[in-house]
Amino acid sequence: MTAPRPGEICAELLAALDASEGRRRRRKRDTTPDAIGLTMKRDLLERAVAADPDPDRFEQWLYDQCLAAGPGEGGVRAMALSIFEEWRLAQEATAFGDWLARGAPSDDAVSDNGR
Repeated sequence: MTAPRPGEICAELLAALDASEGRRRRRKRDTTPDAIGLTMKRDLLERAVAADPDPDRFEQWLYDQCLAAGPGEGGVRAMALSIFEEWRLAQEATAFGDWLARGAPSDDAVSDNGR
């Protein structure tokens, strides 16, 4: 069995972000920092989908994205680490990978999207 391609998993992780965004909008506190982080993560995920790097080079690809971000790469680095961990989890934890493959269903995403 071959490992899923990073582009495939990242496309599925994009769907999972919808639930995070739904929860964020319902919080009563200032969620600006959350929105900034989710925007960075979404941007990295979209770039990973487009580039679909080789699975053996995905970690290096993410590192290159951090370097390209320049001196203020701290947030990008945090999101890159999160994405890499989720990609590995999708390979190792069958339930998580299956949930992603089903479109990452969530009551949080459904209630905000009106579906």
